[in-house]
Amino acid sequence: MRRLLLKRFLPLVAFLVLVLLLVRGLSLDPTDLPSARLGDRIPAFNLPLLNTDDRRSPDDWIGQPALLNVWATWCFSCRVEHPYLLELAGQGVVIYGLNYKDEPEKAAQWLVDLGNPYAETIVDQRGDFGLDLGVYGAPETYVIDADGIIRHRHVGVVNAQVWTEQLQPFFEAD
Repeated sequence: MRRLLLKRFLPLVAFLVLVLLLVRGLSLDPTDLPSARLGDRIPAFNLPLLNTDDRRSPDDWIGQPALLNVWATWCFSCRVEHPYLLELAGQGVVIYGLNYKDEPEKAAQWLVDLGNPYAETIVDQRGDFGLDLGVYGAPETYVIDADGIIRHRHVGVVNAQVWTEQLQPFFEAD
């Protein structure tokens, strides 16, 4: 008798467990990717600037709050957010670019064609710095405070709503 009940109700129990897992999975926010680096100093790097032989390290970016925008020419969403980044730069927001796993020649031409919102762009062709930073892909934008501490991470396109609700408050605090 017990074996018969188990055979009849086991599929129902398995189905209910799957439904619970599905409901839980659908309630997660896919853009909520926590960063282990929040509150830490930006990871060490020594990377070339786009179009020059000069190199940059985190110490070169100390002194004022800034955005660090991870972008690439192969990234469609980066093209979508680019006009808004130009607008922010025009308002005086300091934005550093991290050209991620891209070809520098294509990146340089992209900035010539679309405009350059970046105070400086470092090139991370192999993605080592991106890995240290915790980058999942492009676009991603980090708020770096005047002391070089990562204060916020946004995965996805930066637009007016993201700026107002998530990023701008960090610039008002400084």
